[in-house]
Amino acid sequence: MSTDAHYCPFDYADALDFDPTLRRFLDEEPVARIRLPYGDGEAWLVTRYDDVRTVTTDRRFSRHAVIGRDFPRMTPEPIVQDEAINVMDPPASSRLRSLVSKGFAPEQIDRMRPHIQRAVDQLLDRMAEERAEADLMTHLAHPLPLITICEVLEIPQGDKDQLRAHARTMMNVTAENRPNAVRAKADLRAYFADLTARRRADPGDDLISVLATARDGDELLDDKELTVMAMVLLITGQDTTTYELGNLSYTLLTRPDARAALQQSPEKLSQTINELMRYIPFRKGVGIPRVATEDVELSGVTIAAGDIVHVSYLTANRDGLKFDRPDELDFDRTTPSHMTFGWGAHHCLGAPLAQAEIETAFKSLLERFPDIALAKPAEEVEWNTTSIWRYPLGLPVTW
Repeated sequence: MSTDAHYCPFDYADALDFDPTLRRFLDEEPVARIRLPYGDGEAWLVTRYDDVRTVTTDRRFSRHAVIGRDFPRMTPEPIVQDEAINVMDPPASSRLRSLVSKGFAPEQIDRMRPHIQRAVDQLLDRMAEERAEADLMTHLAHPLPLITICEVLEIPQGDKDQLRAHARTMMNVTAENRPNAVRAKADLRAYFADLTARRRADPGDDLISVLATARDGDELLDDKELTVMAMVLLITGQDTTTYELGNLSYTLLTRPDARAALQQSPEKLSQTINELMRYIPFRKGVGIPRVATEDVELSGVTIAAGDIVHVSYLTANRDGLKFDRPDELDFDRTTPSHMTFGWGAHHCLGAPLAQAEIETAFKSLLERFPDIALAKPAEEVEWNTTSIWRYPLGLPVTW
């Protein structure tokens, strides 16, 4: 093992301050050699926007090539499944993306908007019943994405809490959690193997049924692909949106400029939220890596064929070569696009649904509770420290 590799636990979780280790890489060593808490060997970490874009779009970097390797990572048990779209390369992933994207097409999202609005209204009604004080994580951030994705997938009401618990267990980064993570992953897979088989036999109008019966030419998703796709949709469709809602809420409650931007210019809602998502460090460290299939030079550094390569969307979003005043919120900013939903062949398919949920939630929240405020000092808000995601554990508010 080389001596110049940096050990990176990526455990920084001080509210939503930017990780100083990632800042140092971006400023001083944009293509760096790193070691992570789990997995074998070392990896490259790529931090600049243009280099991240290259790694995520260039066919010389393969996600599929990580299968079977004990790749450097942040969680004790790899979150990803071998059959998942997350570890496919084009053209195999293109076929699956084409099928799945039908469920998140603009007309599908428009059809979902009344359901999202109804869910938001009901959640805020319940919050209002608390009268003086309520927890925004409990009343909005946690339930809304779960309600929405379970409606899209038609998950039975009684199964929701257990499925959410499995997903959270898989994201835990502590070493002692490994047996629980292995079990949660197996249980989640078994659940969706059964559910997808039943939907294939007796399809309805839900997204799983759409995927079970959708054809790309003569091809259908096979049973394993369908099972894993349903798992991925559940995990990414509720966990990440919950944490983004929490982080966005905290920022609005602690930044008067952010709240004013949303309240004064409702027509710029989407643009304002995009700038917030660029600015907020929504997770820790890195996700699923790629493997270089041939030698590639990035920012003057040669990455050898066979090397593992991680990218940081967090640093790409703060790259001063790409964004003017990257560490400031600029609600007039429209370009370039942020990378919070990923990039290239693995850009999040559910991003349009997440965007619709977030926009509906904050439009309604600020209309309904224009004077909403934190019920305790910002420095007393507790933050998650055991997950790959950064988010407040609770957000007590008054109005």
